[in-house]
Amino acid sequence: MKEKVVFGIDVGGTTVKCGLFTTEGKLLEMWEIPTRTENGGAAILPDVARTVKDKIRERGLDAARILGLGIGVPGPVNTRGEVATAVNLHWGYKNVAGELQEALGCRVCVGNDANVAALGEMWMGGGKGASNLILLTLGTGVGGGVIVDGRIVAGAHGAGGEVGHACVNPEEPEACNCGNHGCLEQMASATGLVRLAERYLASSEAESSLRKTKLSAKAVFDAYKVGDGAAAAIVEEFAGYLGRTMAVFACVTDPEIFVLGGGVSKAGEVLVQAVEKHYRKHAFSSCKDTPIVLAELGNEAGIYGAARMVLD
Repeated sequence: MKEKVVFGIDVGGTTVKCGLFTTEGKLLEMWEIPTRTENGGAAILPDVARTVKDKIRERGLDAARILGLGIGVPGPVNTRGEVATAVNLHWGYKNVAGELQEALGCRVCVGNDANVAALGEMWMGGGKGASNLILLTLGTGVGGGVIVDGRIVAGAHGAGGEVGHACVNPEEPEACNCGNHGCLEQMASATGLVRLAERYLASSEAESSLRKTKLSAKAVFDAYKVGDGAAAAIVEEFAGYLGRTMAVFACVTDPEIFVLGGGVSKAGEVLVQAVEKHYRKHAFSSCKDTPIVLAELGNEAGIYGAARMVLD
């Protein structure tokens, strides 16, 4: 019999990434389709079903070879594969698992996109070989996923792994996008790092190359790498928030490894070193040596993790 295959789907606000995998994690093919969010995102799931059916026909896959389809979506997902709301997709309530199972006639597993990305990094990325992992994605916001004993921690309301909304600075006057104040996302995302830089430069007269360039997370780390004093102070504050918060997370799930992804992670090992110092200082003794590594799958983590869900 020919090898079994699984589909992995990652629904983003602009594109839907699709992958076809072997059960051993080999990516056989990857492709994308547009995410059509008009009319309340009504076309998104039919489009997913259509492109999967097209691929099945194109490759001549019989039903016995297809173990199922996993899909990651940007919103909380309950154990029945239902989404209460997904703002970026213009969805209200959506029975994702039910609609796709009816359309495709195969097993469908649904997860929050950040949690699914964590599963992908555990399966074939920076956390390969681990069964207990925490992923933090440092991009426009801070996303994350928690894996315990090889399984996603979704929680009672599908909000497990929302690490970006841990309160790390209750005195923060500005509100987070979630409505609370002082979330990790406000301090340790790419936009949060820029906010810290703006505040530091406004309150200090220190000379810095950052005063002569458009501020961005990349600009801050580039300046940090060449010894800019202001950049060093900004990165120190940023890394302090992140490292201390990771120490708290470690007390809850005791991961084998932390994986840092998202755009900020492109800073490389200097990011790991900056965060590691604060993490080790504040972590519980049993967790102090937990490795912190960079993500390896990039934008493909979601399709890997979505496929992996089907194999549980």
